[in-house]
Amino acid sequence: MIETNKLKIFNDPIYGFITIPNTLIYDLIQHPYFQRLRRISQMGMSYLVYPGAHHTRFHHALGCLHIMQKAIQTLKFKAVKISEEEENALYIAILLHDIGHGPFSHAMEHSIVEDVHHEELSLLFMEQLNNEFEGKLSLAIQVFKGEYHRKFMLQLISSQLDMDRMDYLRRDSFYSGVAEGNINSERLIQMMNVQDDILVIEEKGIYSVEKFLVARRLMYWQAYLHKTSVVAELTLTKILKRAKELAQKSIPLEASKPLQYFMNNKVSLTDFNRAILNTFSQLDDYDVLSAIKAWQFHDDYVLSTLCKMIINRDLLKIRMLDEKPNKEILNSYKNILLKSHPLTEKEIDYFVFKGKVKNQAYSKESEPIRILKKDKTIEDVVQASDQLNLKALSKPVTKYFICFPKVVLEV
Repeated sequence: MIETNKLKIFNDPIYGFITIPNTLIYDLIQHPYFQRLRRISQMGMSYLVYPGAHHTRFHHALGCLHIMQKAIQTLKFKAVKISEEEENALYIAILLHDIGHGPFSHAMEHSIVEDVHHEELSLLFMEQLNNEFEGKLSLAIQVFKGEYHRKFMLQLISSQLDMDRMDYLRRDSFYSGVAEGNINSERLIQMMNVQDDILVIEEKGIYSVEKFLVARRLMYWQAYLHKTSVVAELTLTKILKRAKELAQKSIPLEASKPLQYFMNNKVSLTDFNRAILNTFSQLDDYDVLSAIKAWQFHDDYVLSTLCKMIINRDLLKIRMLDEKPNKEILNSYKNILLKSHPLTEKEIDYFVFKGKVKNQAYSKESEPIRILKKDKTIEDVVQASDQLNLKALSKPVTKYFICFPKVVLEV
């Protein structure tokens, strides 16, 4: 029997060498469920705007594992008691926090696998892995669900200043080239502490927190909510919706077996048994992209036109607005299309539609980022900061948009 060296290292362009802390983590990384993340893009359709944004959720999960190791080292150095079992639970929970993402996840959640969020699927995957690994993930699942009594552990995994956000901001900034999103994660981690079982940032780290929140706001406007990224993702959602609509009418569509399964069946969260979870685990970006390549030649005008838009990056026009668009503009665009294209009134909605995007760097409603002051009192970062724009960052900013084919402007 060949012995495998499980204490491997990964070379990461952001952090340098990432070490695997133990053999259980190695075995989880090697599992097909996790290896699938190599084939799931981290930034969805953003590569149509930023050509370098081809990094994967596999990269991101390993990055989160690395900075969790750094955070635990820092907290232990500051005399925060964390047992070996708790440490391992934190590694597992952060490693697997995104395992439930499907291909182009947000588009998929609004089309084929409707109303089933990736967080819920991540939990299902973790529970299945827990069965396979004979209960070794039990504590990690407890922490992930927020059921463990030590509150700061959940905050490290899911909060307004967690390992997930710290990695994706820095990583997405690096791969997209949007320099404004770059943050000093090392400084933030060094400033972490635990007071009364709650995660806090020491007062001298307040400027790093401010920079983190500003970077988050800028990354949303410049990358995640960039108007071309928005219209590309919406087009993909419309493609998948149309494909599902045709599949439900028994119109043949070329697609992989896992993709065909979800197009032919309405699957809710309660339907997800082991077999369906395994089918979902076989879905990745290649299923969707190869289907789109095939569907651009389909007889259905709506499906083929939308697919060509993605393949050739000849997208719908998107116009961002400060106020809700009036119906007359939308109706005038729809009438122009109805006269010049073989579309029904229902099909027009695939090409002319409105929507809105919201950006809120810091939410007052969610659990706050707490600053530990020198006198050992704790204060919300918004109150502790002397930066007036931090208060502004906690107000949601909504922008409206309309999408329509460029041809309507030529009339």
